[in-house]
Amino acid sequence: MGEDGNSGYGHRAFKRSRSHFADRITADGRDGWPVEAGRYRLVVSRACPWASRAVISRRLLGLEGALSLAVADAVQDDRSWRFTLDPDSRDPVLGIRFLSEAYDRREPGSPGGVSVPAVVDVPSGRLVTNDYQRLTLDLATEWTALHRPGAPDLYPAARRDEIDQVMAEVYEDVNNGVYRAGFATHQTEYEEACAGVFRRLELLGERLSGQRYLVGDTLTEADIRLFTTLVRFDAVYHGHFKCNRWKLAEHPVLWAYARDLFQTPGFGDTVDFDHIKRHYYQVHTGINPTGIVPLGPDLAGWASPHHREELGGRPFGTGTPPGPVPPGERVAPQGQPV
Repeated sequence: MGEDGNSGYGHRAFKRSRSHFADRITADGRDGWPVEAGRYRLVVSRACPWASRAVISRRLLGLEGALSLAVADAVQDDRSWRFTLDPDSRDPVLGIRFLSEAYDRREPGSPGGVSVPAVVDVPSGRLVTNDYQRLTLDLATEWTALHRPGAPDLYPAARRDEIDQVMAEVYEDVNNGVYRAGFATHQTEYEEACAGVFRRLELLGERLSGQRYLVGDTLTEADIRLFTTLVRFDAVYHGHFKCNRWKLAEHPVLWAYARDLFQTPGFGDTVDFDHIKRHYYQVHTGINPTGIVPLGPDLAGWASPHHREELGGRPFGTGTPPGPVPPGERVAPQGQPV
């Protein structure tokens, strides 16, 4: 999620930028960035669905001790993502006030804006990658030497073709579809995008009516990518992005599926609804010029029974759930740090 033209949303056609920095951090270091505990820092916003994928993956895989986490303020200013949640408004590890400083150290004046998730090389302070599509796949497959005991296989080799297909459909129609609807500049453009969102959600609901997870009987990367949109749906996409044919809470299958994931360690314990709502409603002034943040929706339903365990499935396969959230990374249901 980038920086440029927040006031322009709703006034010009929306097109998601490709990641400009696509270096990979790999076990063999073939791009010059070898996997190494403590070397890199993951910079995220808890408001951003693309960054939230990486937060969930990191936690499920138990990489907290190997890959440190920097959380940017949900509300950007004219220099984009800033570290105003930290003492002296500086990231305590990188020593910078704005994520753009790490981008500039890599390539001054680089195109594409400043986006999260971003991985920064701590020794040099330089950006390594902002490739949100590849980052989590590499965490699952290239960082295995640093995974916790019992970490799930989020991208199993035998299922990758199916996972890739599902993720491609979810990305086009749902993950990115809500943005195309919300930032549409013409009625036809909006209607086509909105129709595509709900058409795909209905198909996903049919798929999930008889199986607990999207691919196979365990959690995979596909579930993470769908979850980060679903958990934001009623809070921001339904109203702010006008994806309002129905609420997630009105779809029995998808609402139960989303609650099942939310209540699984590694998912809901990373979600900050306060950050989510304040970012979308206060930053996107092109479509919400008043900056007023709505009071709803009621969040109590996320803790209600879902009964999805009746479909079988093993969330972590032969592995185990992640341990407690590390101190300093805990988020209360209303978004207040605890």
